[in-house]
Amino acid sequence: MSKCFDQQRVSAARIMVVGCGALGNEVLKNLVLLGVEHIVAVDFDIVEAGNLSRSVLFSKSDSAQHRLKVEVVAERLRAMNPVLEITTVCGDIAYDVGLGLLRHQDVVIGCVDSRWARYCINRLCMRAGIPWVDGGIGELEGTSRVFVPGKNCYACNLGPKGLEELAKRMPCAGVIRRHEEAGEMPTTSIVASIIGAVQVQEALKLIHGDMLAQGELTSLCGKMFYYDGQHLSTKVVDFQAYDDECAVHEQWLPIRPSAITPNLTVSEALVAIEKELNVRDVHLCLENDCFVDYVVDRTTDHRTFVMSPGHAVERCLEEKSPLAGIPLGNFYQHEYREIDISFPYQDCTLSQLGIPAWDVLHVVADGNEYYLEMREQ
Repeated sequence: MSKCFDQQRVSAARIMVVGCGALGNEVLKNLVLLGVEHIVAVDFDIVEAGNLSRSVLFSKSDSAQHRLKVEVVAERLRAMNPVLEITTVCGDIAYDVGLGLLRHQDVVIGCVDSRWARYCINRLCMRAGIPWVDGGIGELEGTSRVFVPGKNCYACNLGPKGLEELAKRMPCAGVIRRHEEAGEMPTTSIVASIIGAVQVQEALKLIHGDMLAQGELTSLCGKMFYYDGQHLSTKVVDFQAYDDECAVHEQWLPIRPSAITPNLTVSEALVAIEKELNVRDVHLCLENDCFVDYVVDRTTDHRTFVMSPGHAVERCLEEKSPLAGIPLGNFYQHEYREIDISFPYQDCTLSQLGIPAWDVLHVVADGNEYYLEMREQ
């Protein structure tokens, strides 16, 4: 270990890696080789053939068996270091990662492929007061940036046009197929290794905050590292924006531990919250998504019950054969963004509402706001 970093501090560090593709593979491999022993890996995808030429932790058999990326990386990383404590989340950073899990990390490393995913990482990190390191790769180019609450914000850096394009999303597999159809290589293992190395280096700097404060280390916070492999050049440019009026900066404090779990029904959860906080008139705010009980066909006024979080409505409709293939825009959805005693589905569990394990509940009761960290189960 370099004299710049303290091995005990590195071993004890808790780091979440979001995205386990080419970039995530490099980041995870580097973290384990450097001695990090507490990792959370997040990804919702399976290993595909297109991943194999640029992902050091995946094999041909993983692709043939359609194994989950998080399952494979956990297995390979434990083989590298048997004492590694790795938690896996097979899900989407936007909806499936509880703030209670993220807030116990020292730093988050983003290895994602869309503005929306980066926005979601940034939103969670701002709420939890946790710094994060972004990385992006494409063909022979790559970038890395650092965002620290109070100093630099991804959302503030997007600008109006960027915010408008947040909904546009193409997973890595889609990008790979698009480039392969055009006879192009979407990215290379070389670029992934370079940017992944920079990200891990910046993450280790962040867990040595005292050395950063003393000037012994320099962070990329407020700057962007750019690598151009085609012309073999690098540069570091200013990349800092922090608007005090940005709604994404809201930090959820104080967060209280609670005995509430995702398998409680709405009725049980509301009663438990009343008892824990000694309050009445509890309102549970669904901050990351809505709950949709039914959709209405705009042309026929026919009502179809879906009983799902908003992001899963389209999938629910696809599973109902008469509705498969009908554009989502043809439907009006009836949704809830706040849950209280008047909610008609009191037997629904918090999990069915779309609230993930380890999440932090935003509660409004008796005119006050509270933040309650759930237990896993």
